[in-house]
Amino acid sequence: MWPGPSSLHICGCGVKVALSFLCGFTTLTLFLSYRKTMTMRVAVIGCGPSGLTAVKCCLDEGLDPICFEQSADLGGLWRFTEEVEDGRGSMYRSVVTNTSKEMMCYTDFPFPEDFPTYLHNTQVLEYLRMYADHFDLLKYIRFKTKVCCVKRHADFHTTGQWDIVTETDGKQELNVFDAVLVCSGHHFEVNLPLESFPGINSFKGIFCHSREYKNPKQYEGKRVLIVGLGNSAADIAVEIGHTAAKVVLSTRHGSWVLTRISNMGNPIDMVYATRFHFWIRDQLPMSVALWINNKKMNQWFNHANYGLQPQDRSLMREPIVNDHLPSLILSGAVRVKPCVTEFGEGSVSFEDGTWEEVDTVIFATGYIVSYGYLQEADLQDDVSKLSLFKKVFATSLEKSTLAFIGLTRSLGAILPAAEMQARWATRVFKGSVRLPSKSAMENYIRKSMEERAKWFGKDKSQILLSDFIPYMDELAMEIGAKPSLSLFLKDFKLAREVFFGPCTPYQYRLMGPGAWKGARKAILTQWERTLKPMRTRVVLEEPRTMARWRFFMIFGILTVALAALLNCESLF
Repeated sequence: MWPGPSSLHICGCGVKVALSFLCGFTTLTLFLSYRKTMTMRVAVIGCGPSGLTAVKCCLDEGLDPICFEQSADLGGLWRFTEEVEDGRGSMYRSVVTNTSKEMMCYTDFPFPEDFPTYLHNTQVLEYLRMYADHFDLLKYIRFKTKVCCVKRHADFHTTGQWDIVTETDGKQELNVFDAVLVCSGHHFEVNLPLESFPGINSFKGIFCHSREYKNPKQYEGKRVLIVGLGNSAADIAVEIGHTAAKVVLSTRHGSWVLTRISNMGNPIDMVYATRFHFWIRDQLPMSVALWINNKKMNQWFNHANYGLQPQDRSLMREPIVNDHLPSLILSGAVRVKPCVTEFGEGSVSFEDGTWEEVDTVIFATGYIVSYGYLQEADLQDDVSKLSLFKKVFATSLEKSTLAFIGLTRSLGAILPAAEMQARWATRVFKGSVRLPSKSAMENYIRKSMEERAKWFGKDKSQILLSDFIPYMDELAMEIGAKPSLSLFLKDFKLAREVFFGPCTPYQYRLMGPGAWKGARKAILTQWERTLKPMRTRVVLEEPRTMARWRFFMIFGILTVALAALLNCESLF
C-alpha cells in the first residue's frame, strides 16, 4: 500500500529536519575545526627577561605573539641607563648578580662558558641579546610602543578576548587579542611612605628613593642615611661607604647576610640549592629547620655583633647577598642603627634614643605592585592583594586568558622562574592544560598564604617570596616537566647529579613538553662551566695517588695515637 499524502508530508518534514540538522552539525564542525587551526594572537607586555621568554614560549606552543616595549631596546631592568625612565626598572652601574650563572639561566640556553660565575649587569644584557638572536625573537617585538589600556573585549565571557590600546609616535591604535601576558615587572612604582617618618617635612637635606641612585660620586664627603636593608640598600651602603663622610644604615627587622662564596670557594647557591638539601629540611620539624638555618647563617660571622641579626628568628627571612658589608661595618665605614623615629632639620633620631647628623637620605623602601594600564577594577584588586593562583592567574577572570609573568620573588633567580610561568601559561592558553575551578584555586591561594606566613611572616615585603625549588617543581608538575625518580633506574649518573647536585634550570627540560636534547649534557658539565672562567692561571694539582698516600698515612698516625691514648691509665 502506498503512503497517503499526510504520511508523505510527515516523511518530507522529517527529511528536511534531518538535512538541516546535518548541515548545522557540519557547519559547526567546520567552524570549530577552523577555530582550532586559527593562530591564537597573544599580546606580551614588556621586553625584559620575562617578556623575552614569554615570546619564545608562545612560539613553542604555536601561538602568535606580539610584544610591546615602550623603550627603544630590550633588557628591561637589566639595561642600565644614566637617567631613570618612567615605567621601567632602574639599576645602578655597579650591579652584579646575586645568583650564579648556572642557576639563573633559561632552561634550554646556558650562559657562555667563558662568562664569569657572577655576572655584571652588562653581561646579563648581552646574554638576553644572545637569547633573542638565537631564537629569532626580535621580529615579534614592537619597540617604542606603549601599552595605554588593557580591558575585556565586549564578548569576553564567550571569547576571552582583550582590547588593547597602544601608542606609537603619539598615535593610538586599538587591537583585539586572544590572550595577554603581563611581563612589565614590578620595580618602577616606588614605595616612599614619607608619612611614616615624623618631621620629614622639616628636614633641610636631600632625600630620594634608591631607584634614583646611579653612582657614588654625588655622595662623596656626605653624611648619608640609608633607610631599609635589602640587597640594594646593602650595595649602596658599601659603594658610597668608601668615600662618604658617614654612612648610617637603618633597619627595622634586620637581615641575614650571605657571601657569594661558599665551601671550597664554590657559588653558595650551587651548594645549598639542591633537592637533597630541601628534602632533608622538609623532613624536619619547622622549629628544628629554622634553628639549623640560623646556625648556618651565623657561620660566616655573628650577626648580633654587627647589629644585623633579624628581629624575629622564628621566621625564614629573605637573606641579602653582599660580600663586603661586614667588612665595612667592622672598619666603621658603615654603622647599623634601628628604625628611624623622627627627622630634624639636619639630623635624625632612632628607636634606641640616639641622634645622627645627616644631610642626605636614601630610602631603600621597595616598590608597589601596580599596573596602570589594567582598566579592570577586579584585576587591580587581585594584583594589589596578590590573590593570584600560583602567582600567575587571577581567579576573578571567568576566562583564563591573562597571566602575570615574573610577579614573584623566589629565593633564587627570576629568569628560570619567569620562564616556567610562561611555559605553563601558554599551555593553558592553548588548551593543553586546564586550570581547576575558581573555588579550588581560591582554596589553594588561602592555604599557600597561610603556609608562607608560617615561614616568612605576614609582612607585605615578604608576600612575593617563595622557595625556588618547590615553586619551580610546582609549576613543572602543571606541564609534566618535573624530573622523575625513574631517572635512578634509567640513568643513575644523571639522577645522582639531579638529586644531590645543584638544582640548575636544565632539570626542567629533561622530560615532558619542550624537552631539550642538550639538558643531560648541560647538567653533567655545569661545574666545568662554573670553574672554567676562574682558571686563568694553570696550577698543577697534586697527583691523586700521592693524595691518597698522604690520607692513609695521616689516618694511620691518628689511629695509632688514639689507640695509645686510650690505653694510657692517666693523661698526666
